[in-house]
Amino acid sequence: MDGTTAVDVALQRVRALIADGTLRTGDRLPSEGVLSEQLGVSRGSIREAIRMLAALGVVDTRHGSGSFVAELRAADVIESLSLTVGLLPLESVLELYELRRVLESHAASLAAARAAPEDLAALAQTLDDLERAGNDERQSQLDHEFHMRIARVGGNDALGALVSVLRSRSRAYKLFTSDSADEIKRLSDAGHRAILRGIEAQDPVAAAAAAAAHVTQTEVWLRKLRPAAQPE
Repeated sequence: MDGTTAVDVALQRVRALIADGTLRTGDRLPSEGVLSEQLGVSRGSIREAIRMLAALGVVDTRHGSGSFVAELRAADVIESLSLTVGLLPLESVLELYELRRVLESHAASLAAARAAPEDLAALAQTLDDLERAGNDERQSQLDHEFHMRIARVGGNDALGALVSVLRSRSRAYKLFTSDSADEIKRLSDAGHRAILRGIEAQDPVAAAAAAAAHVTQTEVWLRKLRPAAQPE
């Protein structure tokens, strides 16, 4: 036995109808009875499969109207990962830092190539506010805003969504409340300034290098201090 359940089979077969274009965005799914007969699985398994797809944002279930194939945008599908990424323990979060280095450095390089004057002004203002912030909650909020502005300036919604998902769980592990908070903030502020300088100079290589170094620095502190997760 491979451990595959009837619900797994139903899920895969309904997914296949969407993946191969049999069911397209906006199409109403056939009734549970029709799908049960068509796909060779029980109505209960079909019902559970549809519930799972609805939870993932693949299907939109409307009371009294049925279930419809949702508009499948890459960014929306990626954002649904936050439901599970938000449960990861620290060791698993640390595994994500290699991905964050690649993604955030790429986002910074795109921002350096594409940032308009108003984008630069907004980034600079956010960074000024961050450097003046005096409590952990405000610092965490502004830090996230700074990095997400960079991702948005790059103009790739899917990239921005993935950066947001990977960063979301990291924010639960507070560094600015530790005994090393002053040093962490000093180094973090300097890292942010280096990223902004690269973007302002329209230098994708410098911006990417600064972003990668900044992510690595955060990872080093997390590995050293290993703080407990705090509710967001």
